[in-house]
Amino acid sequence: MARIVSLGSALQDIYLVDQDDFVSSDYKGQSIFGKLEIGSKVDIDKISYEVGGGGTNSATSFARHGHEAIFIGNISRDPAGEAILQTLDDEGIDSSYVGFSTKLKTGCSVILLDARSGERTILTHRGSSAKFNNFDESDLDLIQPDWLYATTIGGDMDMLLRFFEKAHSINCKVMFNPGLLELEQPKKLIGLLDEVDILIVNKQEAAKIVPGQLLTELLSKLSNYVQTVIITDASMGAIATNGIETYRLGIYEDVKVKDATGAGDAMGSGFLAHLAYGFSFKDSLIFGAANSTSVVKNLGAKKGILTGEEKLHPMPIQEIK
Repeated sequence: MARIVSLGSALQDIYLVDQDDFVSSDYKGQSIFGKLEIGSKVDIDKISYEVGGGGTNSATSFARHGHEAIFIGNISRDPAGEAILQTLDDEGIDSSYVGFSTKLKTGCSVILLDARSGERTILTHRGSSAKFNNFDESDLDLIQPDWLYATTIGGDMDMLLRFFEKAHSINCKVMFNPGLLELEQPKKLIGLLDEVDILIVNKQEAAKIVPGQLLTELLSKLSNYVQTVIITDASMGAIATNGIETYRLGIYEDVKVKDATGAGDAMGSGFLAHLAYGFSFKDSLIFGAANSTSVVKNLGAKKGILTGEEKLHPMPIQEIK
């Protein structure tokens, strides 16, 4: 068992699920939800209230795996914030380092989900989840974690650097899954990578950090900065290296995607949850892929998260020499 801190966002996810009103159509080469008319009233087939955000999603993976999971992030004292606290408590996640904003509402996403195709559009108000200036890296001195798993913190690169440097000063390793606001600052992001032990990004994100189009090319360039790199590519699987072994993965299982929300969180946190228990790099990649596949079969980012006790079947994975 390891002690793992998840640094990132906490959101209330409100799903609006419909069979026919969210049918997509093409407009100037883009796929849009084409049947929602301005001024109309639309009857929705199903509504579901879930808890999301990269910080709480990853912490749930760690807790279900049996690790000591601690979440650091901001919410507000409102109904959405109470739902998040209840979820953290239900999952056995330490919430004693949660911050409370008095000026902003708890972050919220409204997810328009086409029940037939699984396609979705997400409307997000990040609210308090995007603010981290009330936290101090000295919290890590008190926690003494084995791992820091960082997701987006609203593009605050200086704070990320302070947390990463503090982590390494107390022999805590760092895994980083940057978000959009961090990726918009590629020079600063590259400067952070010296302090990162494991980096996970998708193919499009990798191409924002280093030039390249092929997965092997992107992996090679990113591994100049970080020893262990995982690059995911949706239905095409993933590629990963730890500086010694390099693997090309297919998908764990061909399933109907009900909701892709949280798939990346499940891959990264599932990988680390397994690795922190002493499993091999290869086996941890397989578990991460299985965790992600299980999540997309369910509505919401947490329902399908695995515990590590499941019996996994073989999947396409090949070592690249």
